Amino acid sequence: MLVSLSIRDLAVVASLDLEFHPGFTVLTGETGAGKSILLTALGLALGDRADTGFVRPGAERAEVSLLFDLGDAATARDWLREHELIEADSEECLIRRIVTTDGRSRAFINGRPVTLQSLQGLGRHLLEIHGQHAHLHLLQSGEQRQLLDRYAGNDPLTIELTELFKRWKSVMQQLTGLHQDAGERLSRLELLEYQIEELEQEGITELDYAALCEEHELLANLDKILAVGQAQLGLLYEDEAMSVNGLLTQSIQAFGELTQSSREFALIRDLLESARIQVKEAASELRHQLNHLEPDPARLTALERRLAEIHQLARKHHVRPQELPDRLAQLKDEWAALTAGSEQLELLERERDALLAAYTNLAERLSTRRRQAASELQDRVSRLIQELGMPQGRFEISIERQPGDTPSPHGWDAIEFQVSANPGLPLRPLSRIASGGELSRISLAIEVAVLAQKTTPTLIYDEIDTGIGGRVAEIVGQKLRTLGNDRQVFCVTHLPQIAAQGHHHLLVEKSAHGGITRSVVRALRNDERTREIARMLGGVRITDQALAHAQEMLTLAQ
Repeated sequence: MLVSLSIRDLAVVASLDLEFHPGFTVLTGETGAGKSILLTALGLALGDRADTGFVRPGAERAEVSLLFDLGDAATARDWLREHELIEADSEECLIRRIVTTDGRSRAFINGRPVTLQSLQGLGRHLLEIHGQHAHLHLLQSGEQRQLLDRYAGNDPLTIELTELFKRWKSVMQQLTGLHQDAGERLSRLELLEYQIEELEQEGITELDYAALCEEHELLANLDKILAVGQAQLGLLYEDEAMSVNGLLTQSIQAFGELTQSSREFALIRDLLESARIQVKEAASELRHQLNHLEPDPARLTALERRLAEIHQLARKHHVRPQELPDRLAQLKDEWAALTAGSEQLELLERERDALLAAYTNLAERLSTRRRQAASELQDRVSRLIQELGMPQGRFEISIERQPGDTPSPHGWDAIEFQVSANPGLPLRPLSRIASGGELSRISLAIEVAVLAQKTTPTLIYDEIDTGIGGRVAEIVGQKLRTLGNDRQVFCVTHLPQIAAQGHHHLLVEKSAHGGITRSVVRALRNDERTREIARMLGGVRITDQALAHAQEMLTLAQ
């Protein structure tokens, strides 16, 4: 679960340190107080895109830190161990994200730098954020299918099915290539044979482009190398009067005389003697190198001609010169595939048939499991939406066989969530529900129904109370409190009926000092909760009656 959140210089928050607890936590505050900044901070820490607008004016960088207890996050712990980002006996995970004023960002997991992709990969195992419009994802057929598969525990089957589909599709693409018009294939073979022969005659198989470039660079600059080398040889050793060796020798002799008077100079003399030996060896190696360097105009001309030929071939094949050997290998592979003929075609057809049979068997098993899970899930969701203010509501999951026999990555089934919100009305696709409030309640009902299949320990809901109020809002709050018995749940809300159900209550407030706006967040005590819920109940003045009503709501919730 999420243990703590620390924010520094993020948007309107100068400094914030919060500790969290298990259960259901509500976040409330006036409109515009900055409640969304907490969700922004969480999203940023878990891999959302950053920009310069996140850094508070006047600051150099923004920083967000999240500390998680992994006791209820086995999948996250396994992910961290797999990526070697946690000690074997550790039960905590610290995530840091830093954004600078130039829009750049850095991310760390347990003190080790990571990519945003790693943050996103880990975040999926730690925390789910359901934004104000998260229920709209349920309108997508792909999301409905994935939700049903998660409820049914079909992930291993869907992964295997997708892999079978990819292999089947690859084989089909190869077969399509082999079934090309015979004349077209022959023309392609002739071109391939010409290109392969041309590259082989140019010795591309044994090409070492880097070595050719290195040798050319040496010969092209040989005069300069020899001039500089001879000058440095004289400077190091051969100029008896002013060479480094000569000067060191004089110094060694001088310190040798001083050593006779004081042994403290012996170390300096020995160090200089070691330096003189090194200089002598360097000069010897330089002399050896220079003795083996001779101008070779003919070889230089040959190298220039060879490099020109290689560059021309590279342009012709649209690759870099050093990639020509790989290009030759690709051409040979394509030639081999095209010349495999009927034998290769027969092998691929047998593989296609075997993959299709395996796919069909697995897809049928998946369909059976989906239908069994759908029957159970639709009953559970129907009961929940009836509790959420739609007493005659019905929820059903339609599973139809897709037309045709062409495999897809997800099986044969077309899955659609259908709802009848009122008695006498036929079932209609969820995407055609006109009321945002009804859609929000149905989304929450589905969320509660599939809770047992979720492994994410922390759930965050941002104003899912759109379009509801009164008794329904109280029931929604009760359901969120129920979720909090098994998960850590946060909810940003404007409804007192939901706020009263929280195990914990955080208040977001905005203030201005010196023309600078800041948001602060603090945990409320019992009396403070009563006053905040009274404020949410409405009215410019908080009356004794409103306070009594708020206290009653809190008492009943407990």
